[in-house]
Amino acid sequence: MHPNPAFRQEPVDRNLAFARERGFGTLALNADPAPLISHIPFILNEAGTGAELHLVRSNPIARAVQAPTPAVIAVTGPDGYISPDWYHDETHNQVPTWNYVAVHLRGRLCPLDHGFMREQLDRLSAAFEERLFPKSPWRTTKMPEEALTRMMRQILPYSFEIEEIHGTWKLNQNKPGTMREEAAAHVNMSPVGQETALLSALMMGASASE
Repeated sequence: MHPNPAFRQEPVDRNLAFARERGFGTLALNADPAPLISHIPFILNEAGTGAELHLVRSNPIARAVQAPTPAVIAVTGPDGYISPDWYHDETHNQVPTWNYVAVHLRGRLCPLDHGFMREQLDRLSAAFEERLFPKSPWRTTKMPEEALTRMMRQILPYSFEIEEIHGTWKLNQNKPGTMREEAAAHVNMSPVGQETALLSALMMGASASE
């Protein structure tokens, strides 16, 4: 998380909404000799106090976590390079930077009994399939039971108990509105970054909220 308080003013509800909408993040936990990292889809509960996810049995995290273990899920959003040339600043007192949105969910990763696997898989798939409307949602009942059972043997269910929520929305809030709007216009057409059109819109939104 960026240390500048200007970039950490978004309310918890917005950080949770962002994480819920993304539904995909980087799960990380301490280990010896180095941290373990995995990229996972997840769903948040309505209260925003927990998440559900699963891991392949062969995943090093699955082998390491036999009891509730401190972990973090990092959820990243749009990002983009910001050139100093994009500001109307006659002093030339600017430096390059990178704007981005990121939310960290800190808490404990908890293994669940494998008997919850089918129920969790149904919830996870339903949460993402409903976004594809009007497509008829995929369901586990479309698979032969034997094939589904064989597949589920290879994955393990987990819950993630959320204890802290931190968000960074680095959108040039530390710059005057006109400078932020100038940069946002360039970001919208920039090839350097991901989802730069969305990042530009968020930067404009930060300007409008002044």
